Amino acid sequence: MQWGTTMELNLIFEFLNSILLQIPGISSGPLGSADPIVKGMIPSAIGIVGIAIALNLFNSAIRRKMVDQDKLRRLMKDTRAWQKERMTAFRAKDQEKINELNKKSAYMNKMNMELMQMNMRPMMITFIPLILIFYFVLPPLFAYTVAVSPISLNFIPGDFFQLTCTAEKVAEVTAADQPHPCHHVNEIYFWAWYFLSSIAFSGIIMRLTKTTMDLN
Repeated sequence: MQWGTTMELNLIFEFLNSILLQIPGISSGPLGSADPIVKGMIPSAIGIVGIAIALNLFNSAIRRKMVDQDKLRRLMKDTRAWQKERMTAFRAKDQEKINELNKKSAYMNKMNMELMQMNMRPMMITFIPLILIFYFVLPPLFAYTVAVSPISLNFIPGDFFQLTCTAEKVAEVTAADQPHPCHHVNEIYFWAWYFLSSIAFSGIIMRLTKTTMDLN
């Protein structure tokens, strides 16, 4: 298993959290309020960035408290070195070296499992508070959309994971004449703005708090 940086793991976790918000039955509708407490896109955008930074600091503090960073880096270094050596042997078709390295497979799998457990423990602590904040704190505070993108951010095909409003959604809202998240094309949903803000600052915060998994 290839282990990326903490920023990459955070991206995966935030992506999964955002998907949960879209599952029918978990969310009764689009997150946000037609009459939010925080008025205006600029204060809303800044406010959500502040919340994203605060939650990343919280995540890093929990991670620093629960995970032995020196042990984590040592395990990652040994695992990556074995993976690199094994890949080199495969490319060189050095069967003797491959057989030698394969003898360590069980041990390396054990190390990979320990790495996974070390990374999952902090997530188990932070996941529930994050979901509670999404459902009980943020929706009344902010409107459905809090920023406008110059381009569409809906890179994933289909309607399952949309970050920005589409022309079709705007037309649907206009025809229905009802309060709805989308008023202009490429408006960014507030949860999507949090998602992007969290990604933007997670790597910086983890480097500052020395909780990054990057060995470089």
